[in-house]
Amino acid sequence: MAYAFDERVPIYLQIIDEIKRQLVTNKLKGGDKMPSVRELSEGMEVNPNTVQRAYQELERLGITYTQRGMGTFVTQDEGIIISIKEEMAMDAVRQFAESMQSLGMSPQDTIKCLEDYFEKGAAQ
Repeated sequence: MAYAFDERVPIYLQIIDEIKRQLVTNKLKGGDKMPSVRELSEGMEVNPNTVQRAYQELERLGITYTQRGMGTFVTQDEGIIISIKEEMAMDAVRQFAESMQSLGMSPQDTIKCLEDYFEKGAAQ
């Protein structure tokens, strides 16, 4: 699963974001066992220390937990998963709104563009 990383963002943060994305899109589910640090580092072609740092941060955030001798698992706490999805959605909205503002679009014009987009079925 060689991954194309953005050079402007630390790799461990990109790994965290990818795991969050997989969680909110149900590619990862609560209770799933995560790949080992070695497996993920080989699959993403990154240093194991980078993956270990990402895993530590995911655990600190409550997104994963470790069972000694068994591995790292995804949280089953729906509240955390919903919170991650809401956070990611608001970040996407913020980026979109800033982009539309930079084009000189008013909030009303932006909403109209969205309505037109969805009415034409382009979002399907």
